[in-house]
Amino acid sequence: MEKLISALNRLYLRPGAFPEDALLRQLRGEHTQALSLAGPDGLMRAAMIPFARVDADGSHWTRLCDAANGLQQELGLPAPAVSISGDGAYGLWLSLAEPAPVEQMQAFVDALHARYFPDMAAPGPVSAPLELPPCLHQASGKWAAFIHPGMGASFADEAGLDLPPPAAGQAAFLDELDSIAPAAFAQALASLRPAGGAPQSTSSAAASAPPGARPDAGRPRGCCSRMQPSRTSLPGCMRGISSPASAMCCLPGVNRRISSY
Repeated sequence: MEKLISALNRLYLRPGAFPEDALLRQLRGEHTQALSLAGPDGLMRAAMIPFARVDADGSHWTRLCDAANGLQQELGLPAPAVSISGDGAYGLWLSLAEPAPVEQMQAFVDALHARYFPDMAAPGPVSAPLELPPCLHQASGKWAAFIHPGMGASFADEAGLDLPPPAAGQAAFLDELDSIAPAAFAQALASLRPAGGAPQSTSSAAASAPPGARPDAGRPRGCCSRMQPSRTSLPGCMRGISSPASAMCCLPGVNRRISSY
């Protein structure tokens, strides 16, 4: 459990934002506490972009893949973490090496939305309270958890995990991740801005597309866009199991820098 707490603090939490005793209780499923990733000083060093299920074809996973691939392949940033929420949504987790103003993080997330998934609902305020995985979703009774991106499509129809994910496995997913350096963050934000200097809005991005074109037409597709939640795509330890979520504990730690999306 200590390794998982250390990884969460290294990547996402501001000092003192989540007392260790409260975090331990959350990791054990004893309670779930929503918290803002923004500090009282108006700075934040992490953000979560939600990808809620909107239909039965798993398009929310494909859109997450578009954003994750864009972050790495086009913007040259470290691989983000991926989570399931416990209520049918995915989350893409960004980590900064140095805190940035809330307004700057909001501009970055809005620019990612405009470029990579403009046909989905806007993410909303980055400072809004959220539940940090792994935790028990109180309404659904399912567990939110970080997942390996190569398994993401298999969770398109799952609300969350039936059982609490092993702390060692969660820590292994996070241990391979790096935070975004200040210079890389500034360069990525600048590259997302159109010639006018402000991040392109969702409406303007859609308006610039040819009539009838998909919002992502012409952009390279990530390898996850070809994945289907098929039993044959699961690791051997999970084939024949009725729910991928029930077998999450069998997944080992992996290197997230490979092309998993």
